[in-house]
Amino acid sequence: MSTLVVVGSQWGDEGKGKITDYMAQKADVVVRSQGGNNAGHTIMIDGEKFALRSIPSGIFNPKIKNVMANGMVIDPKQMLEELAGLEARGITNYQLFVSNRAHVVLPYHRELDGAYEAFKGDKKIGTTKKGIGPCYADKINRIGIRIADLIQPEIFKEALHQTLTLKNMELQMLGLEPLQFDPIYDEYVEYGKKIKPFVCDTSLLLEEEIEKGSKVLFEGAQGVMLCVDHGTYPYVTSSSPTGVSVPVNTGIAPRYIDNILGICKAYNTRVGEGPFPTEINGDVATYIRERGHEYGTVTKRPRRVGWLDCVALNYARRISGINYLSLMLFDVLTGLEKIKICYAYELDGKLINTIPATLAEYERCKPVYLEMDGWMEDITNVTSFDELPENAKAYIKKIEELTKTEIVIFSIGPDRKQTIQLKDFFK
Repeated sequence: MSTLVVVGSQWGDEGKGKITDYMAQKADVVVRSQGGNNAGHTIMIDGEKFALRSIPSGIFNPKIKNVMANGMVIDPKQMLEELAGLEARGITNYQLFVSNRAHVVLPYHRELDGAYEAFKGDKKIGTTKKGIGPCYADKINRIGIRIADLIQPEIFKEALHQTLTLKNMELQMLGLEPLQFDPIYDEYVEYGKKIKPFVCDTSLLLEEEIEKGSKVLFEGAQGVMLCVDHGTYPYVTSSSPTGVSVPVNTGIAPRYIDNILGICKAYNTRVGEGPFPTEINGDVATYIRERGHEYGTVTKRPRRVGWLDCVALNYARRISGINYLSLMLFDVLTGLEKIKICYAYELDGKLINTIPATLAEYERCKPVYLEMDGWMEDITNVTSFDELPENAKAYIKKIEELTKTEIVIFSIGPDRKQTIQLKDFFK
């Protein structure tokens, strides 16, 4: 048995797609465990860029079984558009399996997402308005519609009638026009027919693959700091992107998880609202943002930029079970004379080393930094740790020291070839 969970250890957009794609070259199965099309992975293959939204990163390899698991919320219209876009670029030979227990994002979810965000005013969360949160809310309220319902027209009709009645009440309460049943049903029942060939019990499929010795790679969306339970609530996503959430999100036993690889940038970024203690502005922030192309894969919004936060990274390691780290976009820091790392917070005059539970407390946290010398040498063509400049080596070693976690991969560019693996941990 060999299983590996790849999780974002910051606020998302850490480069999970690249590492998942890189590790997938050794995998038999790649599983997307949670989230929806509100997050994306950008993958560079031979100089060609692919932006994935909900399709697993193993889709480019015809030998890999790609699983969209029960923890996801799936927008069937967007999913089919994404597949069509891949097929138009020559990605036609793939294996895709969709969980019959995943929930379906419907038009009223998108309408409500935007309406609730507007209602919050200056307290808005900064959602992508893709309907993800309202879909997860319906799941918890036990009124959601699942893929198993969507692919059976009569069951879908009954479920949609019941749920749409309630959703129209919500829309009208928020000052929006109610939606008509027939257009939604007619459109989505056709999506169900197209998706049906992909649908199965993915929990059973995964257990069978693991028990026969297949290498299984699990990927999530967003990052640990956006976990609905442990993140910077309420500025979080609507699911748990942690490694420990994978069993419930995919229907496998916890004993099947071997290793959890945390993906972190060599600095920090964040999209949307919420506390961000190490955020910086000015020339250095602009330098990092432009060199790192720090704009949302889906939204194209400029990402907020900050120094590496090892308090948050240690918190993510603890709650997610991370036992290895992959350091991404390391080359972006080249050219900076000084680089800072946050190793503690100051809260009301006291040093702390964890994330406060309340937003009010977290917003009062001030980063405590150590400063290191940067490097000017180009590192985009190095092929080993030993080839790095001494100051770059020192930066990696300092992160390992502060997090008590081994860095087993570092990335010095967007291409697969610009990925330096220091340890073989997915055998």
